[in-house]
Amino acid sequence: MYRDTKCGELRLSDAGRDVTIAGWVQRSRKMGGMTFVDVRDRYGITQVVFNNEINPELCNAANTLGREFVVQIKGKVAERSSKNPNMPTGDIEIIADELKVLNRSEIPPFTIEDNTDGGDDLRMKYRYLDLRRPCVRKNLELRHKMAFEIRRYLDSKGFLEIETPILVKSTPEGARDFVVPSRMNPGEFYALPQSPQLFKQLLMVSGYDRYFQIAKCFRDEDLRADRQPEFTQIDCEMSFVEQEDVIETFEGLVKHIFKYVKGIDFTDPFPRMTWHDAMKLYGSDKPDIRFGMPFVELNDVAKGKGFSVADDAELVVGICAQGCAGYTRKQLDELTEFVKRPQVGAKGMIWVKVESDGSFKSSVSKFYSQDDLKAWAERMNAQPGDLILVLTGEAMKTRKQLCELRLEMGNRLGLRDRNVFAPLWVIDFPLFEWDDETQRYYAMHHPFTSPNPEDVDKLRSATGEVRATAYDIVVNGTELGGGSIRIHDAALQDEMFELLGFTPERAMEQFGFLMNAFKYGAPPHGGLALGFDRFVSILAGLDTIRDVIAFPKNNSGRDVMNESPSPIDDAQLEELQLRLDLKKD
Repeated sequence: MYRDTKCGELRLSDAGRDVTIAGWVQRSRKMGGMTFVDVRDRYGITQVVFNNEINPELCNAANTLGREFVVQIKGKVAERSSKNPNMPTGDIEIIADELKVLNRSEIPPFTIEDNTDGGDDLRMKYRYLDLRRPCVRKNLELRHKMAFEIRRYLDSKGFLEIETPILVKSTPEGARDFVVPSRMNPGEFYALPQSPQLFKQLLMVSGYDRYFQIAKCFRDEDLRADRQPEFTQIDCEMSFVEQEDVIETFEGLVKHIFKYVKGIDFTDPFPRMTWHDAMKLYGSDKPDIRFGMPFVELNDVAKGKGFSVADDAELVVGICAQGCAGYTRKQLDELTEFVKRPQVGAKGMIWVKVESDGSFKSSVSKFYSQDDLKAWAERMNAQPGDLILVLTGEAMKTRKQLCELRLEMGNRLGLRDRNVFAPLWVIDFPLFEWDDETQRYYAMHHPFTSPNPEDVDKLRSATGEVRATAYDIVVNGTELGGGSIRIHDAALQDEMFELLGFTPERAMEQFGFLMNAFKYGAPPHGGLALGFDRFVSILAGLDTIRDVIAFPKNNSGRDVMNESPSPIDDAQLEELQLRLDLKKD
């Protein structure tokens, strides 16, 4: 063995021991006749001392060490005269007797430290160096521990972990598939699974009533902080269950992981909110409820005063930011510019300050009297010192725009503390969503989601009003996961396909193996998938899931380290019997 001791495990009780360590040179410092070298491995950092008076040749060799050299050092553990309380090994050092350079290193392109001087692009290009940084390592260690604990918990609840295929049939309903050409079947393609949805339902038909898998999934969609083209789900399915059973089971899992990782004991049930209320009060189906500022509609008190921006709008809606009446004109202009950004899309913003004496100052004082603005304040329960912010326009768009403004105010006011966690369930989603461009309904979740039993009679008469037996779990404004009770009745599934515009032939072509399986006794079943990357990133206090994935892609879906995706050579195309016809814009 190159080592008998890890760099992070030595303590004062080890003083006097002869040890051998191996690792990377973190830094080297020459002070008079002494050279101090910090050696790092996965487990921590240990200081090594080379004394020029005792062994000048060894000290000279230490002075040639550069950052990230791989070294083996033998020596004796001693108590440090100048202890470092910020290091777990800060009470000791190793007095070196022997140094061996196992490998030299070029000067790294950025410092291998928590507070590195490397930008995102540079760190992703040299990801294998970035992974040496302790903060990144801790994220992957957390991921590892969570995966083991999730498996242990679900095993204790009777779940079997069963792997499902990676090369599957393309069923393009939802995000775009990644497709893989088949050499043995020219002109035909596999798809990479967006989720194991169909296979886990087949496992229910097969009698495996509690299935789970920490599954790789693939979706060819535009990226953002909580999306990657390949990601990992905690995928689960259960038989002979109703919605309440699934929610109770996986609320238990989430509570268990919060206690295991953070020591947070959620004793009360997670709150629940209907999709309709979430959109009405927060403009989002994944509301951040760490803070208040719910939406208040003002149509009846804002319209009819000759202000066309309000009079012509479908919706006038606002939020009340407590204690913000002292905002300067510059700050209000910044907020106005924020809502006008393309990512938000509003045309402007109305503001009303409730002054300390109870009077009102507003950007729309020309159109509204003090009594009018008092009615606004009373509707919004605004007190002296508060700031009312209002948007107008088409109802759904305006709610989404106000959602962005609410989150921005939450950030500005320090109300989105990463150490505070506010889970909730969003339930009663619509079963369908209408697309104006194609003039047809689409499944909001997927075609196998069961309608709420109370709404089955509306499938034909009031299709857009049908609620799904679907549920999402949300933590701090992030959708942690979601699921539904599935359709297990073949006749109801046929009706669902028809409403979604599938001909019987196309439905059989796309999903025939599942439809045939249902002919042989499908049990009532339902499930849920939690975003594993998202779960780890939330508990690690991170803004992006990239930092909990060993080798992530950038926002363009590229791996800048191994330069993929990349062209393939003509011989490979010929073997696959493919020809490229790249269209230029």
